Amino acid sequence: MILDTARLLLFPALMAFAAASDMFTMTISNRVSLALIAGFVALAVLGGMGLHDILMHFGAGAAVLVVAFACFAMGWVGGGDAKVAASVALWFGFDHLLNYLVYASLLGGALTILLIQFRQWPLPYPLAGQAWLNRLHDKQSGIPYGIALALGALIVYPETEWIKAINLAHLAMR
Repeated sequence: MILDTARLLLFPALMAFAAASDMFTMTISNRVSLALIAGFVALAVLGGMGLHDILMHFGAGAAVLVVAFACFAMGWVGGGDAKVAASVALWFGFDHLLNYLVYASLLGGALTILLIQFRQWPLPYPLAGQAWLNRLHDKQSGIPYGIALALGALIVYPETEWIKAINLAHLAMR
């Protein structure tokens, strides 16, 4: 039951935290990525995932990390975004990686367009005192892409083996 609860809540909670952190501070702490990695390892081992499958998941994470850090080096994404994307890829493995990348890309494009439009208009006076909103509104600031990464991950997560392995009937009985 604890394993099922962890499968159900850990990943979504960390994704929600990453999105909120990026929206409010324009940063994602390394602790989020480290918690995602530790959570994956713990749940994979406790859930009985085989060594081959664990290594394949790490391969997916490493592949995304290489590409994401190349994007970081070019100034296209932030370092926190690169690490979160790789950590999510670790959870999804190659089986769900393409779906995740497509969703995150589409949502990132939509977020970018929305922020460009949002930044064209002055902030209403009652909202102008909010530091986080001023950061989002500033045309010189970047895009909090962690929001799109987290939303894409939350869309794909229910289709993964992590959720399919949960005994929902057992959880409902408690």
